[in-house]
Amino acid sequence: MEEQIKILCVDDERNVLRSLRRLFLDSDYEILTAMSGDEGIEILGREAPVQIVISDYRMPGMNGVDFLKEVCRHWPHTVRIVLSGYADAAAIVGAINEGQIYKFIPKPWNDDELKVAISNALDCYFMQQKNIQLTKELESKNRELQEINDNLERIVEEKTADVIMHNRILACSQNILDSLPVGVVGIDPDGLIVQCNRKGLELIGGGEDNLMGMDRRDSFSDEINAFIEEVARKGELSGHISENGSGIRIRGVHMKYPGGQDGIILAFDEVAGNE
Repeated sequence: MEEQIKILCVDDERNVLRSLRRLFLDSDYEILTAMSGDEGIEILGREAPVQIVISDYRMPGMNGVDFLKEVCRHWPHTVRIVLSGYADAAAIVGAINEGQIYKFIPKPWNDDELKVAISNALDCYFMQQKNIQLTKELESKNRELQEINDNLERIVEEKTADVIMHNRILACSQNILDSLPVGVVGIDPDGLIVQCNRKGLELIGGGEDNLMGMDRRDSFSDEINAFIEEVARKGELSGHISENGSGIRIRGVHMKYPGGQDGIILAFDEVAGNE
């Protein structure tokens, strides 16, 4: 991991902070400590990015859940963990269910279990960062595709009298799509597959030479069809599927443009073995 791992521990008891600091003496983590929620917010503003925040629940002033909600609001990608006694479990479980807290660890904690929880939280953080990076890359590819599409439409409008030129442009468009390192599939509102590049056929084609003109319900697995229906409801979605024995990263966008241009765009990419 290239970035320095920072863990902020917030507790109004100095001995707890000392125990947490000792627990990670043999690690490469940078341990930051604060004795109140307000001090924790100040440290986060100065030290961000901080990958993990561990906070006590019962503290004077701002309690741990309210503090972590502030962390979520200002630094949503920071993984939030709360430490507390079992007496506070009901209130904390409510906050977990609201999605504000990653994990509740009871006091007194088991050192080995806490280390495992921190390791898992870091995995969660870096997976989230990887997804953000992949989303940006996919958005960039989508913009490139849209630019290509806009250019092609403009050229076709200008050259409608020249059928040969029109065909060359369409062939060029397909060649560009086929050259992309990700699979791209376009589906119209009726479920008809209107575009599929070479990588798309390779990843989810199921041995077909050409999927264009086929009904996606007959051509794709139940898992992909369920994903498409979820994209239609939510507008945008990403996830992972298993196809032909391989892990595949999938992202879908419900495309809606003025003039009746409507449909689903899917992008597929193979998952590396260590991801």
